[in-house]
Amino acid sequence: MALNIVIMAAGKGTRMKSATPKVLHKLAGRSLLAHVLKSGEPLAAATRIVITGHGAEQVEAAVQAEGISFVRQMPQLGTGHAIQQVVPALVGEGTTLILNGDVPLIETPTAKALIEACAGHALVLLTVDLFDPTGYGRIIRNKDDGGVLAIVEHKDATPEQRLIHEGYSGMMAAPTTALKCWVGQLNNNNAQGEYYLTDIVAMAVAEGLPVLGIKAGSETEVLGVNDPVQLAQLERAFQAQQAEDLMRAGVRLADPARFDLRGTLTHGQDVDIDVNCVFEGDVTLGDNVRIGANCVIRNARIASGVRIHEFTHIDGEKQGASVGEGALIGPFARLRPGAQLGAEVHIGNFVEIKNSTLADGAKANHLAYLGDATVGARVNFGAGSITANYDGANKHRTTIGDDVHVGSNCVLVAPVTLGNGATIGGGSTITKDVNPGDLAVARGKQVALTGWTRPTKKR
Repeated sequence: MALNIVIMAAGKGTRMKSATPKVLHKLAGRSLLAHVLKSGEPLAAATRIVITGHGAEQVEAAVQAEGISFVRQMPQLGTGHAIQQVVPALVGEGTTLILNGDVPLIETPTAKALIEACAGHALVLLTVDLFDPTGYGRIIRNKDDGGVLAIVEHKDATPEQRLIHEGYSGMMAAPTTALKCWVGQLNNNNAQGEYYLTDIVAMAVAEGLPVLGIKAGSETEVLGVNDPVQLAQLERAFQAQQAEDLMRAGVRLADPARFDLRGTLTHGQDVDIDVNCVFEGDVTLGDNVRIGANCVIRNARIASGVRIHEFTHIDGEKQGASVGEGALIGPFARLRPGAQLGAEVHIGNFVEIKNSTLADGAKANHLAYLGDATVGARVNFGAGSITANYDGANKHRTTIGDDVHVGSNCVLVAPVTLGNGATIGGGSTITKDVNPGDLAVARGKQVALTGWTRPTKKR
């Protein structure tokens, strides 16, 4: 049977008080809508349809990908009206799974359970027991068999119905053929003058179709986002769960409340992470990696035994960055895209590496810049030294052989090659290649003026 996945993402999100459509606000580095789409990826749907409305062009541009189509709801007249717009795009006679673009933490197994329970013949609602169900539609069950009789929207509920703590999450799985028929019969005779998708429950009951309610495993899984406060609360709940999962897998977090993962983190054994560290994109940490406080690591591979000192920033972007075994990085170091460091490399405070390869044992311990460079083994790159890799129009490469010593405060003007074992005297500006083993000094001659007097201020 064909599976349709429909994600409702047309709302304006007025309470966000933002020009950004609500479903594009970020949770753990990814938009709310992207979270929902990711949860649906393993379900092998025949169609994945996103219903857009407010900020439609912006939303569609943000998540467009192969296999995703869009249907616009203009104007937005309720959830039932949204599904009415998507009916022509639904395929087959199987199941349609309806998810919400502002409920980001729905888990794939939960969505799969809804689909399996529906099996193309039952209406299945995802419900949740809530400590405070304010704002949620209430689930009205048959006292005899526990089947769902109706969903009453909070705004239309009686005082007695508002005492019910089982709420409707806004997500369901329905037989596609029946769904098309039901939404065609919806009306807007309610307090808000909107077309409620929840009214199809009564239609299913009247037809004698099974109406089931499956409870979510946790409240967090079905929490929606309506304002910045809720977004921040959900962020912390999500981060707390990620931190707990990592700790149970053996990672030692100094304080799980001060940890953020905005992507994926793969790790080995005996990894220690201090407070206020942020991981984004795809990050891999080998065995015995220690990361100091206040570090940001994005799209990077960190090998075993590496020590990353405090306030280090590693950002591989799309190109990636890598750090070899036993390397020492920081504090206050910055590794940019294309930084590839070998084993036992030392990168110290206020050193920046960009699109450069450093072989085993190379060191740049203080106040240096290496851009577009190939650096050999055991090189010592002095404090205050840089590669001048940009001529104002094009980038050029610097090649430094093994065992080269570059003194302090040097400028290597690319393209230039320093042969194995060469030495560069401090304060030199090197514009020509240096042969292996040579000493190169390129600086102005020192002059001493005897009897020179400093200028004084005129009174």
